Amino acid sequence: MLRCSGLKKNTVSLQKLLLMVNELEIKKAARIIQQGGLVAFPTETVYGLGADAFNPQAVARIFEVKERPSFDPLIVHVASMDTLPLLTENIDKRVYELADKFWPGPLTIVLPKSKHVPDIVTSGLPTVGIRMPDHPVALELIRYAGCPIAAPSANKFGKISPTSACHVRKQLTEVTCVLDGGNTSIGIESTVITLNPDGFVILRQGYITKNDLEAILPQSEQELSKEIKLASPGLLKSHYSPDKPFFISGNCDFPFDKSKAGFLSFSLKDVKGYKIVEYLSDNSDLKQAAVNLFGAMHRLEDAEIDFIVAEPLPEHGIGIAIMDRLNKAAYKSGRLMTMIGSEKSDCTKKHG
Repeated sequence: MLRCSGLKKNTVSLQKLLLMVNELEIKKAARIIQQGGLVAFPTETVYGLGADAFNPQAVARIFEVKERPSFDPLIVHVASMDTLPLLTENIDKRVYELADKFWPGPLTIVLPKSKHVPDIVTSGLPTVGIRMPDHPVALELIRYAGCPIAAPSANKFGKISPTSACHVRKQLTEVTCVLDGGNTSIGIESTVITLNPDGFVILRQGYITKNDLEAILPQSEQELSKEIKLASPGLLKSHYSPDKPFFISGNCDFPFDKSKAGFLSFSLKDVKGYKIVEYLSDNSDLKQAAVNLFGAMHRLEDAEIDFIVAEPLPEHGIGIAIMDRLNKAAYKSGRLMTMIGSEKSDCTKKHG
């Protein structure tokens, strides 16, 4: 059995990140954005594939390159609060309260869109998701481009999210401008919320947790309309999927040969029989597991194994967001097991 930890800790300073991507490279990338081109760039969550948010032809190219369905809206990235009035109207004062606490950072707020935002960005919805990334390269790119940047993750739609430039190049070979800022520091996508009159609603789980948000605002008790429920990316049942069959340990009762499998471990248990083991944390830390999740999944996808098994993580705090990714990654494989007649292998059911 090959042991692989791949463990990374967030030790790279902002100054070092800017040195990795020099100012000339960022300015060149900004000109590409201004000319209607695409740029892959680092954020603190995952790498994004960006275009001028006000250029519908450029945004259409994002959907084409990613093979992304047109019903899945994009998040618009800003570098200053001054940009908000261009993207949304009648800004709720609670937006400023949230921004003061969480921006720059991994929180996306879905707001009513202004007339300036092309419909293709929002998939025809009357709302737009906005966030300010906490990464010096991303912020400098937006500033030099002089426009907000619409950017989903820089990967093929539904596949494993990219947390390094090499992950981008692996999946999006046609993208020629990739700003390499090293490995991302958070590792999973932003939390996406919307605001009801009585509080916030989480549309997509992410790094910012319910408890974090409740320190600023109460959670809403109102039900959302179907339209609002679709206002965030990453909501399909199947997402974040490797090219190999992917299962969650404990959710599937079927015979398999461990010697042909890779295992994604959180608890540091000595898992015997697997060909490769990737450890997400060296001390069962959920935040460290989030940082390492997609990188470990990429390594297992590239390894000479037949399938992948993941250990379920505790579903509290950021563990809720991690399990959201694992369950969606396992959805297609679970459906396949059901279709071939394995009555005991309901792999799409959440652990616990």
